[in-house]
Amino acid sequence: MATENVSRTIYNRIYHKLFDVIPDLLTIEEAGKSEVDGFMKLNLDVLHKRSSRIVIALSHYYRHPSGDMIPDPDMELVVYPGKEMAEALAYQDCYCYRRVYGDDGATEDIKAKKELNAFLDQWLSNLIEQGHHIKVVPEADDGE
Repeated sequence: MATENVSRTIYNRIYHKLFDVIPDLLTIEEAGKSEVDGFMKLNLDVLHKRSSRIVIALSHYYRHPSGDMIPDPDMELVVYPGKEMAEALAYQDCYCYRRVYGDDGATEDIKAKKELNAFLDQWLSNLIEQGHHIKVVPEADDGE
């Protein structure tokens, strides 16, 4: 029971930190970006949106000497607005790809879940400290 309360607390904490970084999370339809001098840009992509849950991707990218853009990191998260909870679903960088749930949606990697949510909690704290605030990316004109 105590573990359940701790887990619930981290999911609630992640949820509230997300809103510090993405104040308009519930209304952003497709994408957003934050640029803070001296830090990597932060990107947001809305992958799926329903009233009960929003699946998003948050990422930093850096340019590799080859010219390729490399995720560092790129995380997929799910947000449950009605429960004021959010959790990590997947993580990738140039070294690995990890996910919490298997293809069946029922199989759960407990170690990955604990580690990815701990990382996400700390990453969001760092983003807040750096002053990141994601704003909607305006749609490109057809003429560009």
